[in-house]
Amino acid sequence: MKKVGFFQSVRLKLTIVYILLLLLGIQVIGSYFLGELEQRLEENFNESIDGRLRSLAYSVQNSYETDRSDSDTSLEDDIQELIDDFGQGDIQKVQVIDYSNRRVIATYNSGLTREDVGKKTNHSMVTSALLYKNSDWEWKLDPNTENRLRVGARPVESSDQEEVLAAIYYEADVSGVTSQLQQINNIFARGTILAITVTALLGILVARTITKPLSEMRRQAQIMATGDFSQKVSVHGNDEIGQLGVTFNDLNDKLKQSQATTEGERRKLSSVLSNMSDGVIATDRLGAITLMNAPASKLIGQSFEEVQGQSLIDILDLTDQVSEIGDVESIGSIIVDLSGDDQPLLLKANFSVVQDENDEMDGFITVISDVTEQEKVEQERREFVSNVSHELRTPLTTMRSYLEALTDGAWEDKEIAPRFLDVTQNETDRMIRLVNDLLQLSKMDRKDTGLFKEKVEFIEYFSHVIDRFEMNRDEKNTFNRELSAQNLYVWIDQDKITQVLDNIISNAIKYSPEGGTITFKAETLKKQLLVSVSDQGMGMPSDTVDKIFDRFYRVDKARSREMGGTGLGLAIAREIIESHHGQIWANSQEGKGTTVFFTLPLINQKRRKRK
Repeated sequence: MKKVGFFQSVRLKLTIVYILLLLLGIQVIGSYFLGELEQRLEENFNESIDGRLRSLAYSVQNSYETDRSDSDTSLEDDIQELIDDFGQGDIQKVQVIDYSNRRVIATYNSGLTREDVGKKTNHSMVTSALLYKNSDWEWKLDPNTENRLRVGARPVESSDQEEVLAAIYYEADVSGVTSQLQQINNIFARGTILAITVTALLGILVARTITKPLSEMRRQAQIMATGDFSQKVSVHGNDEIGQLGVTFNDLNDKLKQSQATTEGERRKLSSVLSNMSDGVIATDRLGAITLMNAPASKLIGQSFEEVQGQSLIDILDLTDQVSEIGDVESIGSIIVDLSGDDQPLLLKANFSVVQDENDEMDGFITVISDVTEQEKVEQERREFVSNVSHELRTPLTTMRSYLEALTDGAWEDKEIAPRFLDVTQNETDRMIRLVNDLLQLSKMDRKDTGLFKEKVEFIEYFSHVIDRFEMNRDEKNTFNRELSAQNLYVWIDQDKITQVLDNIISNAIKYSPEGGTITFKAETLKKQLLVSVSDQGMGMPSDTVDKIFDRFYRVDKARSREMGGTGLGLAIAREIIESHHGQIWANSQEGKGTTVFFTLPLINQKRRKRK
């Protein structure tokens, strides 16, 4: 962290605060003082003008009420003489307007001109004074000097106050008062500048005593930010800053302890999240992803850096099930389908709410697990139950129909009755084979079938099996043997492997066309025995080849039932081969035939020689 400059420091800010407080105090005092002073000066000015105007009005009254002879001076001259003596100092203009004719009989102004004498005036204040005895005044600005003027008019009444003799119009300049206020403002300004200068110097010194311990704490905080809690802050006193230093040192100790505890908990949490088989995704209250462990990244196929800050709804593609992130609280758990074009992927997402210290929702924890295999097994179980029900219902329905026909009287027909009984017997045998196959599969699923393995030379054994089928085969098929010339030994249960070969060869014979060739091969492949049986039958589509080993799966169901198949033979063959630690699969092309392969582990040659 870079060093804080003086113009960015707390020292400057405290100094500015001192100066601003001082300015505020001076401004408050100055505003109050100058306001009061201006008010007092204006009141004194108005009292002075009013007093002089009363004196002038009394003199004009006396002039009006004085009896005059022909040798005496006229009323206008007496009043003009009074006004000339009166119009000095602040009063710039005075006019006396006679009541009878509304004309100016005497005037005075600072320019010493008397051009207004004899003129008639219609000034509103003068009219109000003459007619209504009102004594009004107002403030105005002189258009030439822009000085503030007091402009007004007052009546001159008779001694008995029953009539108005004249009106006095006047204009008084207030610039003297303004000048005094300006001088006082200048004195305040000079005093303010001096006070600010002294305050700034003292403020810097006082602020330094406060900011020095704070700077030391700042340096210590920077050291603490690096994880070093070994150093302490020096405490220079017992005041608030000293107490702050003591508290800072206590904070240092507690942070050191808290960091150790937090680090331990973080390691535990990291270890738990890393070693969980399920994925964990944490979000904030808006649904943005804030945490995700490695299993979750693997399940959704994106790293934490790629999804951080993104919406959980978008990442798990929950738009169809959830409109807002708050809805997941009521859902609890949901199956999310993230299957691709070539690989299915079903995830089970369990949602739980994270609450803060006020028991308010602060986010969500989502635990996701791969349930693809579970869903697949569940689907297969449902299909298995459905297929078993269907396979049993078909022969039972046939038997019921024939038995009902026999009951209704067909048993008396010597030609029809034997055929009906023959069909019923065939369907019964078919159900017996189906039940036997189901029982065998059930035992294999429970690992309840004990294998009685023995060492067998496979080429000779395979030839005997082929010979048995060749003796009973129709003339329409040809057998072709491509067997290894060397002896190949395997560790197998002959009865179980015979069942596998019987099923594969029987299917090859069933689906071979007239004149077709069935090819038998046995050879070695990487310490494995590879056996194959090929026919030249109708074949099957490439997308159905892997499904022929599923239970009850048939490419052509109608033809399979006609030939007496249960749809479980190849499923049993797969279970038997896998129990011998081998593999079984098929290749097929439509119109060209099918080849079924399986492998078995060969007995080690060296071990066999030692024995």
